[in-house]
Amino acid sequence: MTDTPPAARHHRLGGLVGLLAARGLLRTVLPVGGEPPAQVEVASVVMDSRRVSPGCLFVAIPGQHADGHDHIPAAVAAGAVAVLAERVTPGLGVPQVLVSAARPALAVAAAWCLDHPSYDLGVVGITGTDGKTTTAWLVRAMLEACGMQTGLTGTIDVIVGGHSQGNPSRATTPEATELQAHLAAMRDAGDRWAVVESTSHGLAQDRVGEIAYDIGVLTNITSEHLEFHGTLEAYRAAKRRLFEWLATGPANPDKGHGKHAVLNLDDPSATDIAVAARAAGARILTYGADPAADLRPVSVREEATGMRIRVRTPRWEDELTLRLAGRFNVHNALAAIGVGEALELDPGAMRAGLAAVEGVPGRMQRIDQGQPFGVIVDYAHTADSLAKVLDSLAPLAAARGGGLIAVFGSAGDRDRTKRPSMGRVAAERCKLVVLTDEDARSEDPDAILEQIASGAERAGARRGRTLLLIADRRAAITGALQRAAPGDVVLLAGKGHERTIERSSGTIAWDEAAVARDALADLGWTQGRTPR
Repeated sequence: MTDTPPAARHHRLGGLVGLLAARGLLRTVLPVGGEPPAQVEVASVVMDSRRVSPGCLFVAIPGQHADGHDHIPAAVAAGAVAVLAERVTPGLGVPQVLVSAARPALAVAAAWCLDHPSYDLGVVGITGTDGKTTTAWLVRAMLEACGMQTGLTGTIDVIVGGHSQGNPSRATTPEATELQAHLAAMRDAGDRWAVVESTSHGLAQDRVGEIAYDIGVLTNITSEHLEFHGTLEAYRAAKRRLFEWLATGPANPDKGHGKHAVLNLDDPSATDIAVAARAAGARILTYGADPAADLRPVSVREEATGMRIRVRTPRWEDELTLRLAGRFNVHNALAAIGVGEALELDPGAMRAGLAAVEGVPGRMQRIDQGQPFGVIVDYAHTADSLAKVLDSLAPLAAARGGGLIAVFGSAGDRDRTKRPSMGRVAAERCKLVVLTDEDARSEDPDAILEQIASGAERAGARRGRTLLLIADRRAAITGALQRAAPGDVVLLAGKGHERTIERSSGTIAWDEAAVARDALADLGWTQGRTPR
């Protein structure tokens, strides 16, 4: 866990106490000695006792595997000047601010200590099971092309003031302390807008609490993360929170048209989300193939370098060049255009910004070393996203007289219900399915592969012939490429941009695209060379 750096100036605890009371979170404040707790100066907010520095406020978060309350004495010994917690710790020499729920209180404290950075930014929040990252990259490119310097925080990268900071933690939506620090850095670097990928975990755990969203975007909602949420309805409710929070904070003056929700009308959840957004005072803009959508694709023409999409909106109709493969990216582009329409941006600049995006790392990434078959790296890790990617690649393989080969697995300690469905989806579409390791974590890798294989075999895959189980991912990729015939398309799914594989024995470095290139080179395929 990471926390905010020290703020530029100290804040008196009384200001936070007042905010917590206004949010209905405050229970009581326990003073110490003669100094009024309200006058205690706080330099930073920290939730990890290992990162405590003198002058900080330590927030104790109860967790699944550890309870921050157990670390309060150590935090005070390290210099914490106050504690925010859900229960009393006897014998402390610092004030204790007791709240009914620590996680939303942490979000309040993190934003307060950094002077509510989202109030000074226009904020676009993007949520959904699939497409968040690609949509976020498209939105940022579009806003930049329209003259609005824009930061981004998401799965692949954190961009502040035009500079990439990377995202080694792999957390799409970090804890509130880190996220608010990113927003503060964007504000201080002169960014006018921020694009925030907002996951169901981030929403359910209030990591994005106290962010004054201006525009909320919904891509889609399919079964995912049920190991955390329990039910699909709970998962949907977490996504809905983003649109409920459109009522938080002031509308950004850059926008000047109130708050907006941009919703995928082709997704069944759009109706429910629209109700929440309207209740928050947002204007609704819909997109999709549905004839009732505000933004629609009139025609789509796929080309070797991407797509040409004729788009119709309430303000204009024209052709958009998109240098991204996969018809599902039509919806991602429409979602981005919806943001531009909400802001009434120049249509020509919007289209230029979208056309400038050459690709998103780990999303439909082509690996070409002169081999007579296609190799694609993609992050698809749900049944729905896997189906969309394979369906988009099928015409390419068919046109070249080949078939599809898929290499993928399923993450351990995550939603197990999706595994048979992923196997079924792949078996129904591919000539060969190769199941392999994908962040098994504490689970048995072979057991995960068997769960996926059960769905593939029910769909007709035959083990040892059209279905292979190769736990070692490098060996699985090599095996798939060895079996690829001219015209085939090999999809390496699930890892995408990620730079590690997580196992019970530890984390190993990983680069899917580099592994694919190495495997092709070992088979004799290097650009401009004939194989051995």
